[in-house]
Amino acid sequence: MKLRRPLLTVAVLLAFSSASQALTFNLTFTPTTSLQEQAAFQAAAARWSSLFADPVTVNLAVGTAALGPGILAQAGSTRVQYSYTDVYNAFSADRTSADDQTAFSSLTAGPNFGMLINRTSNNPNGALSPTPYLDNTGANTNTIRMTSANAKALNLPVSAASDATITFGNSFTYDFNPSDGINPGAYDFIGLATHEIGHALGFISGVDILVGNSVNPPGFADDAFTYVNTLDLFRYSTLSVANASGPVIDFTADTRVKFFSINKGVTQGAGFSTGSNSAFGDGRQASHWKDNLGLGIMDPTAGTGELLAISANDVQAFDVIGWSLATAVPEPSTYALMILGIGGLLARRHAAQQRAA
Repeated sequence: MKLRRPLLTVAVLLAFSSASQALTFNLTFTPTTSLQEQAAFQAAAARWSSLFADPVTVNLAVGTAALGPGILAQAGSTRVQYSYTDVYNAFSADRTSADDQTAFSSLTAGPNFGMLINRTSNNPNGALSPTPYLDNTGANTNTIRMTSANAKALNLPVSAASDATITFGNSFTYDFNPSDGINPGAYDFIGLATHEIGHALGFISGVDILVGNSVNPPGFADDAFTYVNTLDLFRYSTLSVANASGPVIDFTADTRVKFFSINKGVTQGAGFSTGSNSAFGDGRQASHWKDNLGLGIMDPTAGTGELLAISANDVQAFDVIGWSLATAVPEPSTYALMILGIGGLLARRHAAQQRAA
């Protein structure tokens, strides 16, 4: 067993209103994390605490290290899974906003839900075929996998001690004060930290794992693995909406447009990235918004000098996957101003999500 230096633990209470009714973070920093980096990460966590009132504590281990070429930061989240029925019931009990009501009404009562999928070993169109087909039976449609932090927001049982590990590359120039803009040649550290925390809170997609298995034959059978996440329950395409038996979600890995929708695809929301394999995706991990459209903090890329801000798209997505809005959440047009006050990417490619064991 390798010896490891002890971690520096900093318990940070970041509340919108009171400690008994707010999202809080318990941050554990490695000794290589400077005080400036620690303070900036706390400011990033405070952004999420100001938005959500869930009385839960999210435990994050944070540090810096030499990462792969061009990787600014990465998050590895603890994943847990539940029956779709339990998740459906948790969504029912968690309805605290108008969007929650709409999103819940779009869900199938279960015990299974329907989805389009492709590139599986048992695709009826041929093993690993890119042609989508309807799946509404088996493990992939009666089980949901999510981050442990997301499960806490839905009041589902969680036994994990740590919810995520977030690491920043130590070979880049960062700007730690977004209140006066981001310096040319520097990356927005607080914005990047906000993004990585967003993954830990549940902005992930199992399509990323489908992509990985698709290029490592023989792939997997759609009824033998469970990778659909809470956010995937609101992932649609024109094809999935037009399904003969009614709208279903789109869990495919291909270049067709995929979008966020809380009403079974009737209203097309922000677009999603379609997969990190550029041979049958857009080259961006599916656990993000579509790139280069300014859709929100969960965009897949960022550049030097770019100020990163939480958008109305981000807030709506987190709201419907289980996080409860604080009573006095600002209007969407003021999110960016509020954020300033709290003060592998294409330019550098961003490995935003690592697979959980």
